[in-house]
Amino acid sequence: MIYHGEDMMADRTTPNSTSTETSGPTQTMPRLTSLSHGAGCACKLSLDELTEILAGVSFPDDPDLLVGATTGDDAAVYRQPDGRVLVATTDFFTPLVDDPATWGRIAAANAVSDVYAMGATPRFALNLVGWPRDLPFSVLEQVLVGASEIAAEAGYLVAGGHSIDSVEPLFGQVVIGDAREDAVLTNAGAAPGQALVLTKPIGTGIVTTALKRCEPLTPDDDGDLATAYAAAVASMTRLNRDAAETALAAGATAATDVTGFGLLGHLHRLASASGVAARVDAATVPVLPRVRDLLAAGYVPGGSQRNAEQAARYLDAEVEDTERILLADAQTSGGLLFACAPDAAEEAVARLVASGHDAAMIGELVDGDAGRVQVTSR
Repeated sequence: MIYHGEDMMADRTTPNSTSTETSGPTQTMPRLTSLSHGAGCACKLSLDELTEILAGVSFPDDPDLLVGATTGDDAAVYRQPDGRVLVATTDFFTPLVDDPATWGRIAAANAVSDVYAMGATPRFALNLVGWPRDLPFSVLEQVLVGASEIAAEAGYLVAGGHSIDSVEPLFGQVVIGDAREDAVLTNAGAAPGQALVLTKPIGTGIVTTALKRCEPLTPDDDGDLATAYAAAVASMTRLNRDAAETALAAGATAATDVTGFGLLGHLHRLASASGVAARVDAATVPVLPRVRDLLAAGYVPGGSQRNAEQAARYLDAEVEDTERILLADAQTSGGLLFACAPDAAEEAVARLVASGHDAAMIGELVDGDAGRVQVTSR
């Protein structure tokens, strides 16, 4: 498939972290994060804003559209004549790190995560690109290479895409997958008595905000930010494929991935769609290293602050501000949150931890007002 839009490989100059050699004088390269008004999925419209916008939009019904816009799920699911379903999603955002290939890897892992969250297998993707003309196309080439590496690891094809000239750099993917209809996971299948499993630590929004606001990291840095950043990149570039397989093996009946609305926001949506309430033990929620120190230093994304403010409406009791912001932190390429029987949850966590995931049982689903969330701390 041919890319629509501008030729994204027109400039093949070789960039480095500070300058790019061109036919004229050396061109100073800005930090990618300096070109972004936000960081990753913290750029998303808030849940309140999105709800208000969609309230005025009519979506036609179709018996073959099994999952559409009404439940706010991770991807659309469309029934095929052979009994299988197509699963389609898209995600894109501005730079959240300064290395272009790493940005591409994170963006692709984040986009394909929605397919895994539905219990499906990704098959192919289309790249989505917005690029300023004064930023070398060779930098974009590195972004696309990073994304292609993740696609190869996940086993799906990149079949083309679309590009536009934009003020801020943007990158993401449309990802198409498939599954058996009876194997699809949605956010609407949870039941009281089930345990909640989270498969990755939270805190990426805080880390990437600190990265954007601080001086560039150097190879010799070993402070809070350097430690947190290394862990955050490792987490954000880890595919949720194994987590999805583990959820299915555990008999999970509901799942979602934790991204821009934060852990609390995505749990609230899952509980609302399933008609249940939830309890979360904050002490069991895995957190990236040094994130609490960065939060104490004031590195709070605007998206996380909005999430925390909105969470106050569906939380069962007051939660200390710092804890609420952390639990509402806008994640990029976060883990899966799934619901299954408690004994199966214990086995799933053990399997995930053994394979290198920082997974944990973080709470349970209970009878109660749909979407209400109680946060406790032992």
